[in-house]
Amino acid sequence: MNKTVKELQDHFRQLRLAETSEELPQLLREAEKSSWTYLEFLEAITSFELNKRETKSIERRIKWARFPYYKTLQEFKVEEQTALTDRQLAQLQEFSWLEQQYNLILLGPPGVGKTFLAIGLGIEAIQRGFQVYFVTMGELIHLLKSQEFTHKSQVQIKRIQASDLVIIDDLMYMAMDQREANLFFQLINHLYEQSSIILTSNKSPDQWTELMGDEGITTAILDRLLHRVEVIHMEGDSYRMKNRQHVF
Repeated sequence: MNKTVKELQDHFRQLRLAETSEELPQLLREAEKSSWTYLEFLEAITSFELNKRETKSIERRIKWARFPYYKTLQEFKVEEQTALTDRQLAQLQEFSWLEQQYNLILLGPPGVGKTFLAIGLGIEAIQRGFQVYFVTMGELIHLLKSQEFTHKSQVQIKRIQASDLVIIDDLMYMAMDQREANLFFQLINHLYEQSSIILTSNKSPDQWTELMGDEGITTAILDRLLHRVEVIHMEGDSYRMKNRQHVF
């Protein structure tokens, strides 16, 4: 039975293939022009639909990640800093560290590219199929404190816990009280060896105790964060925590 193009388009839409439905006339013209075989035509249709779905999936995950701005690693100027070599940046882009739940700590004063690098890695991780969430430390503390009575905060915390990579920006820019430190520890403990974390901070880990107040909680947090980690100082050479496993 012969079908019109419009009828076929309706069938595609009923099958939830709206993008392919819109593209069908063009695909048919190309098939006729290039004398495609049936197999080539089916391959063109399925490839088009899969590519569109992947593009939409990436767009959804980018939105889900809540990046403050969109900056890719292609825009990151390796030659303008000494913390990373081209080879080391290429290693990070392989994401074996993410697959093995390694953490990254990016240290340095404002304006040296910590957040830029973290976002660039996050965007590329999404393009590789990973789930990513970006949050500032101030926002995170608010979410943790309000999740008991705010549905919106509950949703965001669940998204953080479900992510493959969590980026926490401006860690330790403000002091925590004991309750806040406890809530932060509970989250880090939940993510431990389940997700990777990128932290940006202008204070080194040996200064965190004075901001968290509780030495025991700080030690427990550091024990989990620094188990498998690369600490990169954005003003100088990348350095490693003694007796730890490393990315490079």
